[in-house]
Amino acid sequence: MHWIALQPQREAAPTALLADPLTALGWWALQFTPKVALLQGALLLEVSGSTRLWGGQAALMRHIHTLNKPLALIGYAQGATSLIAFARLTQASTLSASASVQPDISASARTTKPLPTAPDDFPLNTLLAAQAHLPTLARLGCTRWGELRALPRAGLARRFGQALVDALDQAYGQRPDIYPWLTLPEVFEAALELPSQVENASALLFGARRLLAQLQVWLQLRQRGVLALELSWHMDARRHTAKEGALVLRTAEPSAGTEHLQRLLAERLNQITLPAPVLGLRLRSLETQALKGVSASLLLEATPQGDTLAQLLERLSARLGVDKVLQLQPLADHRPEHSQAWISASSALNSIATGAYSQRAGGLDLGFCQKYLKRSKASLALPSGWASALQPTWLLAQPKRLSVRQGCPYDQGPLTLLAGPQRLETGWWASPLAPPAAVADAQADAPALSPVVLRDYFLARNEAAVMLWIFRERLSSSRQAPSDAWYLHGIFA
Repeated sequence: MHWIALQPQREAAPTALLADPLTALGWWALQFTPKVALLQGALLLEVSGSTRLWGGQAALMRHIHTLNKPLALIGYAQGATSLIAFARLTQASTLSASASVQPDISASARTTKPLPTAPDDFPLNTLLAAQAHLPTLARLGCTRWGELRALPRAGLARRFGQALVDALDQAYGQRPDIYPWLTLPEVFEAALELPSQVENASALLFGARRLLAQLQVWLQLRQRGVLALELSWHMDARRHTAKEGALVLRTAEPSAGTEHLQRLLAERLNQITLPAPVLGLRLRSLETQALKGVSASLLLEATPQGDTLAQLLERLSARLGVDKVLQLQPLADHRPEHSQAWISASSALNSIATGAYSQRAGGLDLGFCQKYLKRSKASLALPSGWASALQPTWLLAQPKRLSVRQGCPYDQGPLTLLAGPQRLETGWWASPLAPPAAVADAQADAPALSPVVLRDYFLARNEAAVMLWIFRERLSSSRQAPSDAWYLHGIFA
């Protein structure tokens, strides 16, 4: 058995700036071994089962000393049993409380007095079970582990209790070390008391970074990525205003890193005005997802650089507003004016991240439409000829009515019909996406856009050699005779 004892240095990182430092350090230590226990403000790690994985004891100690830790400095010691490691850590902390203790003796310690290395020479104040009996044991002449162990066991148990004898056996490896091992909670939740009142919301990011650092450790150990989290704060109740506040962050792509979350949180906090000073913060995970393994590449060009499209849209939406960042969404509708729609990019981020459209827009299930098109792709032949090219790059918001002279449409001159007609008959299901007929009839320069579309589209050219997309209604507004009205619907740029 091999044990390592760790202890956070409160002088280097005050507890007021950290949310439960010992728990944060314990979560960080779980990456080295699953057997981590808390004991009197210190951590005990049983690493005999994972030492070989890290390349030996010396390599494991280098990893513990050099890897990024949640605290600035930690003290550590080693031993064959948990109580020996804890005793060595206690001696080193007593000798130098402000310095990081390493396995070898520091230069300052060599100049004063070397620390005992044999368990028999450890002082009794390093044995937790003997601390309540130190005055009595000192009068008996017992100040070290070896002197206490030399006393008769039966008399020692009658005078001081069986717990002291059991602790001695555990310290010397004659009894197993039994501890409640530290485990990660199913849902992350951490609180932080701020060292002073905060009146500016953007200043809350300073404390939120420490909570996000704990969240990152929790995500990495559970192999999960966060999709939604809530940052809440409680305010000074003496102001007779709101006592609590909160904001929710959602991302399209699960990630175990927190850099993107920090940027989103900074943008959101800059838009918040606090009604009262904030005293503390709390961070809680709302939705997480298991991370998928990604194959690494030896090529530098294959390494993704910068933010993804979903992350960029999330940052822009947080900074400019959800209604300011829009995405063009194709719709499964043959009517040109209803074949696309502008929707909020935040509502389509999931589709962008997964490459699938599962959002509903205008009553149409786009995910169902896409699956239907995939199933029917093999049986449907692609259009050929000029009809497949009659898709203008610029579609007018409302069709513009053209003047007609001697049956010929005019647009700053007579138009020359190049191809057509391309007949369009659709909208028989009376889609709710179509505007009401009463609204369309009130527009003088546009046709009565009813849900049912009966049109003949033509490719035309004006005198300036501009290609136009025009159509003629097959029936008039009375639906009794063919219409003689022409409309301009698109321009080929």
